[in-house]
Amino acid sequence: MTKIIVKDLGLLDYEAAWNYQEELLKEVVALKNSQAADRNAGYFLMVEHPHVFTLGNSGKADNLLVNAEFLKSKGASFYKTNRGGDITYHGPGQIVGYPIINLEAFGIGVREYVFRLEEVIIAVLAHYDILATRLDGGTGVWLDVNEPSKSRKICAIGVRVSRSVTMHGFAFNVNTDLDFYQMINPCGFTDRGVTSLKKELGFAVDIDEVKALVHKVFAEIFTVELIRQE
Repeated sequence: MTKIIVKDLGLLDYEAAWNYQEELLKEVVALKNSQAADRNAGYFLMVEHPHVFTLGNSGKADNLLVNAEFLKSKGASFYKTNRGGDITYHGPGQIVGYPIINLEAFGIGVREYVFRLEEVIIAVLAHYDILATRLDGGTGVWLDVNEPSKSRKICAIGVRVSRSVTMHGFAFNVNTDLDFYQMINPCGFTDRGVTSLKKELGFAVDIDEVKALVHKVFAEIFTVELIRQE
């Protein structure tokens, strides 16, 4: 069975995590191009970030609704990244997943990869009896998509693929402080909301419990063996 190394980075600065992803991407690309029979398919990082807003390479800067001085007053930072998608927020209480994996090992393309990431979060939410789905014309995982006035995103997805190896990934709101989303048009939307597992359930959830569930479902959907590494 294909193997992926799992690492939980805890609370880590966004730039440091981005740089680490770039290092691992180079490693996975090199292994992909080698003839090593025992090479793994890559890594799956989980992390929480201090307050930060990130803008994808297809995003619009005016979807950030506040200036640099206001961000600083809130202890937040801003980065323009090389992932797809528009603007989003990362912060404590949110599970950010960064799979750095070789898609050729799974025989899939980018569209199927994103579909599977969405499927992981949809299945995790079903464990908590929350019905989630996809939104036509928008990536990520949503609730109540058939009622525009009530539809809300619970997980954003933005990826980059270089030489068939992925980086960046998903941001799943678990116990996230949703007030920070008032500073942006989330993912470029002005007519849809955001939510969290905590808000939907009415109580905070053990984030380690949710991480374990994400790992379990990810392994099932991608048919891989996850190997934990400190």
